[in-house]
Amino acid sequence: MALHWIARTWGAPESWDFVAYAPPAPTEGEVTIRVHAAGVNPADAKHVAAPRAGVEFPVPIGYEVSGELIAIGPNTSIGSGAAAVGDEVIAFRVRGGYATEITVPAEKVFAKPATLTHAEAANLLLVGTTASEMLAVTGAAPGETILLHGASGAVGVSVLQQSRLRGIRVIGTAGEGRFDEVRRFGGVPVRYGDGLADRVRDAAGGPIAAALDAVGTDEAVDVSLDLVADRRRIVTIAAFGRAESDGILAIAGAMPASARFRDEVRGELVALAQNGDLVVPVAQTFALDEAPEAHRLLATGHPGGKLALIPDV
Repeated sequence: MALHWIARTWGAPESWDFVAYAPPAPTEGEVTIRVHAAGVNPADAKHVAAPRAGVEFPVPIGYEVSGELIAIGPNTSIGSGAAAVGDEVIAFRVRGGYATEITVPAEKVFAKPATLTHAEAANLLLVGTTASEMLAVTGAAPGETILLHGASGAVGVSVLQQSRLRGIRVIGTAGEGRFDEVRRFGGVPVRYGDGLADRVRDAAGGPIAAALDAVGTDEAVDVSLDLVADRRRIVTIAAFGRAESDGILAIAGAMPASARFRDEVRGELVALAQNGDLVVPVAQTFALDEAPEAHRLLATGHPGGKLALIPDV
């Protein structure tokens, strides 16, 4: 029997159950993965934290994994092409990744970049596709300077890397203790807090073409509105109330347009990682049965990098 984490009702990760279950055998268009690492993301807990429409319990937890194929349905290839049992793969936008084994739609599965560990690969695509969409919807272009709030966070680090590859200059907000991380990935760090807009102006030395908010604070939105005249070039992934009231963009994986974009860009990001052009800093790993502990660290807002759950395989 396999093991997985499920939510039986609304609540925090401490209310989840770690239980035995039998993954279904894959049919045509499906594969079964032995999970070597599950990515830990805020959405894993957020989506079962409080009542919302369209949710039926129990809910298996976790949206992305890295592992190896242990079964393949008939006449089935994966998102990146032909595959065989034993191949190392990643899967994204799946249900129930906090597991020792999982059966998923094959089109959501890609060959694992050999450059990444399982813990890194399990955290590649949720933040990577989010970052890519933020750059796309704001029209960030080579030669421009943009502002990134939360530059040392998981999404921010991916924005920095993807921007550097495209020739986009990034002024990134962070705590002073994380400035080296911002510089490591090509950004120009500035300290958030009082006087932020002036510090950004000084660092930019010219116009700010777009602003990307990965933190959701009023400060981030207010400074973005101050520095970027065109509200269509300001995007948030967290301040949804401000997006509605101030007329800026908001994106989320549950939005149909976001889901389409993120599915379309998966292969490009996997290729970047395979070429060594996109890395995933991992701060800490936890045993699979320590999922609530991992989320307690994540909830502090300062994990120092991505987190992963490691099954005893």
